[in-house]
Amino acid sequence: MKKLARTFRKSEDDDLSLPTRDDPAPMDSQEQEELVRSFERNQAQQSRFWRVFFASLLFCFAAFLMYSIFQQVSYPWELRYHAYFMEEVHSWIIISADWLAVVACSSAIIGLVHDSKHHRRWIWYSFLTGIVLAVFWLYYMFRLPRFRWDVIWLPFGPISGAGLCLYVDHLLMESSEEIRKLRGYMYSYKAR
Repeated sequence: MKKLARTFRKSEDDDLSLPTRDDPAPMDSQEQEELVRSFERNQAQQSRFWRVFFASLLFCFAAFLMYSIFQQVSYPWELRYHAYFMEEVHSWIIISADWLAVVACSSAIIGLVHDSKHHRRWIWYSFLTGIVLAVFWLYYMFRLPRFRWDVIWLPFGPISGAGLCLYVDHLLMESSEEIRKLRGYMYSYKAR
């Protein structure tokens, strides 16, 4: 009867019960190693996927900025978001700011996909460049007769991309650290 009650209780809340005598034996060292390796492989695969995914998004934004530069060089002030600043800024300054945004996006992409111990520096360089761009664009946006909300992506696009890359990198590194801790928690078990 006690065994039946224990089995019933165990089936009700499997995740919340403490181990009992009837539970299977602990995992041996080989099983633990296999489990940790599978976690490491899964984490490496997920990390690669998410890094490439967010780097691709940032690449698309950089490609749009390249198109914007081409348009400003070929047909100055044709694009509406550049035309707002026609009276305030020279064309070459707009082009330079867009090039700086491309550089910021590129360094964030490098930092996200580069596999070295200093990869985060690239993302921080991108973030600092994004701050400079945000200050530049906000200065000229506040000088406009009317604040234009439709170009809010100009000051906050590169800095948001770098911030997102920092966040993704932090989450993936935290996940990797948890798996390293799990490897450290492995115990040696020898079957009798």
